[in-house]
Amino acid sequence: MNETVTHTDRATTRGASAPAFAGHPGYNRMFAADQLTLGIFLPLRFYEGDMSVLVGQADLVSEIDRHGFAAVWVRDVPLFDPYFGDAGQVFDPFTYLAYLAARTKRISLATGSAIFSLRHPIDLAKAASTIDQLSGGRLVMGIASGDRPVEFPAYGLEHSERGEHFAEAVSYFRQLLQKEETTIVSTLGHLSGALLLPKPATGNIPLLVTGSSRQSMQWLGEQADGWLTYPQSTQNIEGPRQLAQKISAWRGHIPDQGFRPHATNEWIDLDENPNFPRTSQRGGYVLKTGRNGLIELLSEWREAGVNHAAIGIHLAQRPAHEIIQELGEEVLPLFPSHEGPKPLPQHW
Repeated sequence: MNETVTHTDRATTRGASAPAFAGHPGYNRMFAADQLTLGIFLPLRFYEGDMSVLVGQADLVSEIDRHGFAAVWVRDVPLFDPYFGDAGQVFDPFTYLAYLAARTKRISLATGSAIFSLRHPIDLAKAASTIDQLSGGRLVMGIASGDRPVEFPAYGLEHSERGEHFAEAVSYFRQLLQKEETTIVSTLGHLSGALLLPKPATGNIPLLVTGSSRQSMQWLGEQADGWLTYPQSTQNIEGPRQLAQKISAWRGHIPDQGFRPHATNEWIDLDENPNFPRTSQRGGYVLKTGRNGLIELLSEWREAGVNHAAIGIHLAQRPAHEIIQELGEEVLPLFPSHEGPKPLPQHW
């Protein structure tokens, strides 16, 4: 996600500080200044050629909702690249979030991250606004420029131009969500005399930019409604300290210095021994730890300025339901979700 900056968008639309999302149920369940909430990344088990590992996952998502976690996250991986060896969520993220919207009540539904460089903003806005309406305003979008080169020629796009495409798509997407009819002139298309329907449930959808997405720090400060980054090292406090510097640098570029949230994630293997020390595994890709080590890490992240932590358990050794139960009973009470506005009625 920490890619070379190649493009700075000059669009007139800008990222919004917290007041713009004062009535957004999903945003407010996840984010508040100086606080940290917990989410769970899907899939709950790693796909290795057998779809049966996903059987029952939605039931567990309903349980995650009942426990009171802040968010459930789905990944956006259009094509499986064996070079990466990671098929991601497998299901289309928007189709699956619509399904999960009907299986849950309060939990925020988050993309981590929707690839704005690969899809047309009209299709993105149509899908996003639909899910936001169906869920009563619970959609929060992590968005990215894409990191799998094999996907771009399959879409007829140049991988080297993903930064420019991303910035144009963000601007186009935001203009589509406006209440009034608008004329859009973009390299991605021209729109005049037509409206996007439906509109988001509360009038807006938060966009958390992932990494640099090939943009400058100034662009990220001006445009991003929030920032989603890798956590740095998690086996000791040095990583959170480095992350704190990165977050502070980004927030220094926010024009009005208003609150905008930062989120990060980690794949964990939660040991049954609550005192198992934080230990880096798989070349730093997985953190093996007991719950006390995880609580320590989450506290360090909160001190660093992180507002939401998305935990992935798809590479863990223990059964998913055991980990969810332990996190829900022993860790979540220390990092509770925010009440905020309740989701709008969901009687579709």
